[in-house]
Amino acid sequence: MSEFPLVSAYKDVDAFRARLAELGLDCDRRIEDAGGPLGQPVVHRGRTIGNRWAAHPMEGWDGTPGGQPTELTLRRWRNFGRSGAKLIWGGEAYAVTEDGRANPHQLCLNPNSREDLTALLAAVRAGHREAGLTTDDLYCGLQLTHSGRWARPRGAPAPRIPQHHPLLDRRSGVLDTTSPLTDGELEGIARAFVDAALLAREVGFDFVDIKCCHGYLLHELLAARQRPGPYGGDLAGRTALFRRIVSGIRASVPDFDLGVRLSLYDCVPHAAQGGASHDAGGEARRGSSELTGEHLPYEYGFGINPHFPAEPDLQEPFQFLELLRENDISLVNITLGSPYYCPHLQRPASWPPSDGYAPPEDPLASVAAHLRATRAAKAAFPDLLFVGTGYTYLQEYLPQVAQYEVRAGHTDFVGIGRLLLSYPELPQHTLAGRALENKRLCRTFSDCTSGPRSGEVSGCYPLDPHYRSMAAAAPLRAARSRSSPPNDSPHDK
Repeated sequence: MSEFPLVSAYKDVDAFRARLAELGLDCDRRIEDAGGPLGQPVVHRGRTIGNRWAAHPMEGWDGTPGGQPTELTLRRWRNFGRSGAKLIWGGEAYAVTEDGRANPHQLCLNPNSREDLTALLAAVRAGHREAGLTTDDLYCGLQLTHSGRWARPRGAPAPRIPQHHPLLDRRSGVLDTTSPLTDGELEGIARAFVDAALLAREVGFDFVDIKCCHGYLLHELLAARQRPGPYGGDLAGRTALFRRIVSGIRASVPDFDLGVRLSLYDCVPHAAQGGASHDAGGEARRGSSELTGEHLPYEYGFGINPHFPAEPDLQEPFQFLELLRENDISLVNITLGSPYYCPHLQRPASWPPSDGYAPPEDPLASVAAHLRATRAAKAAFPDLLFVGTGYTYLQEYLPQVAQYEVRAGHTDFVGIGRLLLSYPELPQHTLAGRALENKRLCRTFSDCTSGPRSGEVSGCYPLDPHYRSMAAAAPLRAARSRSSPPNDSPHDK
């Protein structure tokens, strides 16, 4: 477990505010109901989005080998609807090609996709109605993706890379002999994005997210400075495939809404010190940067200073946001980094996943990085609608921070992901003025990631009774307990 204080160690909101102040942040002391900032609607493209809560895309590694949803998939989508969040950001990553899947159970475009997508959308709406809510102001999208170098459609690494990377090739299974995707192959992937978007529109989704984050193909292309030809080099080249996708969708359905989940800035790859993720006693080793002087200037990250790669450089990300504005794309979901090589930043947690590393900084500092990134984007582009990320780690103080950020105009929507696996009703409870059910709060045990690492589906094994009853729950709990201090029982918190 992390050596940094757990959020639950802060005895009250004033103690927590004192720590936030050290990070340049603040939060409200009292949570308001639907009459407060989080309950205010937003009018977007002539539609009303009923409140400021957004459900992030959350994969379950529980689709069929053919890329279709299962009952577990549909249960998760119903929970998105039951949450009370009025912006459903994509549901989960939907691969536009079979070979672009990140795992053998990821949903993907297939001959039955029309029926599949109809069932997923119906599940969200059914969950919303089960919660006693109207779907008139529910705005639901589908996240479209291609995993690029992180493709594992049959379990083993099968990377499709836009360029070679000196640090990530070995980690992602890329060989010296692996050929980057050709221009023609990239254009074929662009056509698949367009096909998937048109189908989503026909089924009734309100928008699609063209995923540009977390190290997947379109995100890595944003940093493909070493790639020759029309899809690399300068920023115009590095955004050319994205622009091709957008123009292809707009040519067929000009009025269909588009969104983008964007890693506003990247992070250099990190790994556990000493190589192994855990020491002989079972303790997770602390993560550290793999960058050395020979890699400078570091030209492989988007939104970071190549000469001082630990520093963000938002010049190009802001140029990309301007590109979105020019293409009438105003829904933007801000995130950072990648779960594959900097999970401490991308997904702040106290307990790392089984193959991860202990955080090199207080996870609250990583949360602060997310909040500051969204603040910077909103300040520079006040006319765009932003969804913020990084909130789950805040736990019992999540609503207070969320409310403060919306009230202050730092973000338009508060996005939550992992928390929806353990406590999907939190947004609805907050808006209803109900006290939080603290025993259901995600304590960032990372079992939802460790499960898939061992070949299981993803879910909240500690707190969701449905997953806690599965055979995989016991070994995951045992593995986590080896990294927990004496007398610490995260399951009971």
